[in-house]
Amino acid sequence: MVRDFGTTEAGEQASVYELRNKNGMTVCISDYGAAVVSVRIPCRDGQVRDVVLGYDCARDYEAGGQSFGGTVGRVANRIGGARFTLNGKTYTLAENDNGNNLHSGPDTYNHRLWEVREADERHVALHLSSPDKDQGYPGALDVTVTYSLNGENALEIRYEAAAEADTIVNLTNHSYFNLNGHDSGDILEQELWLDAEAYTRADEESIPTGEIVSVEGTPMDFRVRKTIGRDIGADYEALDFAGGYDHNWVLGGDGFRRTGEFSCRESGIRMQIFTDLPGMQVYSGNFLDRERGKAGAVYGKHQGICFETQYFPDAVNKDNFESPVVRAGGQFESVTSYKFEF
Repeated sequence: MVRDFGTTEAGEQASVYELRNKNGMTVCISDYGAAVVSVRIPCRDGQVRDVVLGYDCARDYEAGGQSFGGTVGRVANRIGGARFTLNGKTYTLAENDNGNNLHSGPDTYNHRLWEVREADERHVALHLSSPDKDQGYPGALDVTVTYSLNGENALEIRYEAAAEADTIVNLTNHSYFNLNGHDSGDILEQELWLDAEAYTRADEESIPTGEIVSVEGTPMDFRVRKTIGRDIGADYEALDFAGGYDHNWVLGGDGFRRTGEFSCRESGIRMQIFTDLPGMQVYSGNFLDRERGKAGAVYGKHQGICFETQYFPDAVNKDNFESPVVRAGGQFESVTSYKFEF
């Protein structure tokens, strides 16, 4: 099913595509920002909960600065000093985060209208052409993001990006999850488990120092399931700098594997996180502040949490981090899946 999602400021017509499965779960995807607009779960108590934060129309997504549900690129997260060197040449990017580059600057992919190339009730494939020097990056990039919903309640996100020239690519999804419902208050009593023995230490501006720090004995340890709120206020450098969780965890294992699980006792919903990437930024909505969202909701601090699968932040500038470089004629390919139990 396709419905109107309003127009952008430039008059572009946006639409929403609804995916559904036999279990009554529905997911709505917009061609504006290739964004997840809603994930509706039929719960045991008879309620249908929408478990992602969002807005009511494309114009609100265009104006919003929180990247709700969006496909973020060409390079998600931060690049220190808003510059990097590739093949001996230095490239300068927009400074939009304390002199650094965040999510590729203000003209990120989630603020663009994508072309829908395939759509039915099980999947939607969206395409974007990013030209040479777009956002300051070298080489044209041909990007396809495909969302699929299967009968086992897994929302799969498949990224494919073909590079014309040597460049860097780090695509992610920026959905904010609240498993008790997007309008239900904060997520501090919801529980998280991560398969991660370390995280990447960052400075006061959230730029990694290059150090890999063990989570052992720290508030960053989620190897045993605990509530988000249990340690979020601890006096610890990483939490003090970020005002909560906003850090990259070094995920265990290789290939496509289960890397985390988020759950809510009240709603009975559990979400497993799978990815083939080496890292995941967990952001606990520290800077949400009276953000007006969909259906009259007003989102406050910690009302949603993001699980952004990724190469490590600033990886292009850190020799000990896995490289996000894609060579000419090559392709970035990655899959992330959020699987729900209810």
